[in-house]
Order: sequence, then structure tokens, then C-alpha cells
Amino acid sequence: MKLLATMAAGLEAVTKKELQNLGYQVQLKNGKAYFTGDLIDIVRTNVWLRSADRIKIVLKEFSATTFDELFENVRALEWDQWLPLDAAFPVQGRSVHSQLHSQPDIQAITKKAIVEKMATVYHRQGWLPESGATFPIEIRLVKDQAEITLDTTGASLFKRGYRQEHGGAPLKENFAAALVLLTPWRANDPFCDPTTGSGTIAIEAAMIGRQIAPGLQRHFAFENFPWFKPELLVKVREQARSQIIPSGNLQISASDIDGRMIDLAKLNAYQAGVLHDIQFKQIAVKDLRLQAANGILIANPPYGKRMQDQDQARNLYQQMGSNFEKLTTWSKYYLSSDLQFEKYYGTKATKRRKLYNGALRTDLFQYWGHPTYKK
Repeated sequence: MKLLATMAAGLEAVTKKELQNLGYQVQLKNGKAYFTGDLIDIVRTNVWLRSADRIKIVLKEFSATTFDELFENVRALEWDQWLPLDAAFPVQGRSVHSQLHSQPDIQAITKKAIVEKMATVYHRQGWLPESGATFPIEIRLVKDQAEITLDTTGASLFKRGYRQEHGGAPLKENFAAALVLLTPWRANDPFCDPTTGSGTIAIEAAMIGRQIAPGLQRHFAFENFPWFKPELLVKVREQARSQIIPSGNLQISASDIDGRMIDLAKLNAYQAGVLHDIQFKQIAVKDLRLQAANGILIANPPYGKRMQDQDQARNLYQQMGSNFEKLTTWSKYYLSSDLQFEKYYGTKATKRRKLYNGALRTDLFQYWGHPTYKK
């Protein structure tokens, strides 16, 4: 099967590298990572990918400039190979730079074509029951080229299952994992998140360091597909559990000025199984002292989007610059939507990377250190 992994804009290279590390050949196109595989690969990638949103099966690709073309191409698919009679199959439509640009019409035509084909194959008249498992279908047109996909994931992969509570504006788990994967951090290096909030960045780092698969605690849409073999998920999870590195060797610290957030982060870390891998501490950024060398620091400080909060946020940036720029052997990574971040931090970044935290454009301001390793 032709498969694809979707991810947030700007993280394509991260997901590509993850897939390559799992042994797949990958092609990036239109912000998606394509690869080939069978049922076991659908399971493996859903269980193991940290930065992706969803894993989809590409059912068909074709050219469509008229609704008749769209209808006939969709109807021609052997839908009974994928959907049982009682399948619930919501259809989402997308269109970019295409002659067929009305998304509601694209959705309606696609749905009608599937219903007509299913009704013919299953000898039904009228509407189908749609009372069974959900099979999320997407029809996407880009420059008149249509792609029909079936989502195997269900709820987005960022929903790991460990975050029982969260703060006001937490990072999604897959976004936090991607931030860690964008750095050269290794499991034996010191790691610090000085504005940890609900703890997501530090927790994802701990899971990476201990090789804990992010999909161990959750369910997937494919589990309800009648053609899926349940023993495959059992096998992949057993293999994943056997690869977990025992606790006790990581140097991860996470701090926040708000003690309530520290309590929240500890709860989330406990649910993720990494509570004893992270040193949590309630402390202000300006008072934090990092004694180790050659570390990685990642921070997602408040953005100060509201005017009354902006001064406080920029004051925090100044404190970070004053405190952490002394750590010359550390590399520092700050996520902020404030394009004036460098001005208040006090130093120009080595590199900036544009990312999207949901719909919000943010920049990852990277300050590369000069680690000194003993031979």
C-alpha cells in the first residue's frame, strides 16, 4: 500500500528522518511524507512516530477538473474492499489551486459516489446505515490532482494518553517531541526545560531517552477495521516494550516559577511512566543555576500575546539571556511567536526556524553552544 504520514508545517524533515530510522524510503511532497508498507507498517508507524499527526492509506490518485470526473473516479474504487456495509465514513474535502474549489461540493460529490458504489455492491437501496466503525475519508485536490485517503489513526497521534491534565496553552505532545528531535540531544547529555508548564517537553525528552514508543498507551482507528489483524498490534507493542531502556540514567531537569504547574507536570510524567527520569523544581528562570556542561536547553516561554502580558514576557526573555548565555557549552532553543525575541534576549540567534504551533506562526530561536567533551 502507498502510505503517508502528515505533520505540522515545518516538521517534514523531522518526520522523514523518523521514518528513515524505522527503515522506510520516504518521499516528501506537499508537506507530507510518503512511504510504502502493509498492515504491520501501519501499526509500527502509528505506534512509533513521535512528530507525525496521522498515518493514512492512499486509496487512489487521479486528475479531476469537473465534478463528473470526480464522481466517476471515486465511484470506480472498490470500496467494499475497505468499508463494510455498516461503516460510518465521514468525508472531508480540501482544495488548493484547483478548478473544483468548493469544498462542501467536493465532499458531497465524493460521499454520493461512495454511497452509490456501496449500495450497488451490497444490494441496498437508499442510504447506508453507517452504524458501525468509523472510516475517516479525505479527498484532497491540489492543482487539479485528487488524492483519496483513509485515516488509520483516529484521534491525532499527539494524544499519547498520558496527559491527564494540562495548563492554559500546552504544546501538543508531537510538537514537543519534534523540538527535541530538532536538537542534537543524546540520552547521556544534560537536558533542561526552564519554563516547563505541564511538562510536555521534558516528558517527551524522557520518552525519547528511554526509547518508550509514544503510541503504547492509546487506541487507533484501525483497531476497528474488520480487515485488520489484532495480533499485529499485540506484536508491535510487545516488541516496543522490550526496547524500553530502564530508568535511572537520564539527566533531565524541568522547572517553573508556578508550583501548581510543577504538580501538574509531575502527574503527567507519572502517567507517562517517566516521573523518576525528570528532576522537577519550582524556581524562577533568573534564579536557576545549571552546573552540568554540554547540555541542551529547550524553552517554550509565554508569548505575551495580550498587550498587558507582553512586558512580562519580554522581561522573562531578558532574564533568560542574562542567565543562560553564560552556559557556553550548552545549546539553547527558544520557541516564541514574538519576532522581537532576539532583541530582548540580548543576542542574535545562530539560526531561526519557522514553525507553526497550530495556526500560530512561531520561530525556534537556536543558540548553538560549544560543547567540550573529554576524549
